[in-house]
Amino acid sequence: MRAAFFHDERCLWHGGGNYALTVPVGGLVQPGGGLPENPETKRRLVNLLRVSGLMAGIDAGSAPEATREDLLRVHPAQYLDAFKAASDAGGGELGLRSPFGPGGYEIAALSAGLSKAALMAVLTGGARNAYALSRPPGHHCLADFPNGFCLFNNIAVAIRAAQAAGLVRRVAVVDWDVHHGNGTEAIFLSDPDVLTISLHQENNYPLDTGGAETRGEGPGYGANLNIPLPPGTGHASYLEAVARIVLPALDAFRPEAIVVACGYDASGMDPLGRMLATAETFRAMTRAMLQASDRLCGGRLVLCHEGGYSDVHAPFCGHAVLEELSGSAIRAPDPLAATLEARQPGKEWIAHVSAHIDRLARNFL
Repeated sequence: MRAAFFHDERCLWHGGGNYALTVPVGGLVQPGGGLPENPETKRRLVNLLRVSGLMAGIDAGSAPEATREDLLRVHPAQYLDAFKAASDAGGGELGLRSPFGPGGYEIAALSAGLSKAALMAVLTGGARNAYALSRPPGHHCLADFPNGFCLFNNIAVAIRAAQAAGLVRRVAVVDWDVHHGNGTEAIFLSDPDVLTISLHQENNYPLDTGGAETRGEGPGYGANLNIPLPPGTGHASYLEAVARIVLPALDAFRPEAIVVACGYDASGMDPLGRMLATAETFRAMTRAMLQASDRLCGGRLVLCHEGGYSDVHAPFCGHAVLEELSGSAIRAPDPLAATLEARQPGKEWIAHVSAHIDRLARNFL
């Protein structure tokens, strides 16, 4: 079996409203630039995979849209109906920072469908592992409130579809997007069968979620871990957090499948993060997830694309991840590696972050 890669050009036709970075245009805010969540980072990843030759070594293709039945397992009918009506009327914006154009509903359903297909392919033995180039992203979307560029919660839709099909019960979600996965957390907060782990820059986005004290609710208490990390965490400390908190939590939970919310906005070149991760950081974290999935759940690992807003750097981070997933010897050397290596924190800061990780680990495990 080979690695699978699910993508569709139609997802790159999703468009948003009148923003300058993340600020709505108006008053003294001059138009220009639009939302940072634009198609170029994803299109350039696809192009890089093709030009490097890596695409030829993986099973690439599209998938059907998530059905209304799929979406209703996560999102209430009232939200689906409001979204569809606005989409059919030419687009608009629901929730917070989640604009869309005409046909936005169908594109978002396709994005969720790519994630669903990736998980189904791995669970049914059709792929060794899988990557879904989902756009729009999903991890900020609550059941009834789109948020932070996310219109459907792609990973939640995929997990609920797989559970409904009887293919899996216990699933772990590891979210290494630089922003807290608040939507995924909220959807599964009381579910003991879905472990949600979010590594994120503390006090980034959303400002009111992501604290380590949120452990779950009711029967789901203990099945939610937030790992807020300080700005400037860097490569070494990311790997320490994975080794000291994420991997032991996965070992204790013993999932039947692992799904990664794979954002690249912890990159040291990203406009929305300050975390100094490199392409090698994402490669090493992917390797850790591969090893964990081999050890715990027969290699059943799926990565779903979330954020990442550096047009230049995000594609190289993604290529490093796909190199690991596919086991390919093809490389796309990171042109910013030397720059980011020179910016890595010194020993004193690494020790400070290590002490922070130690405190979290002792509280969690």
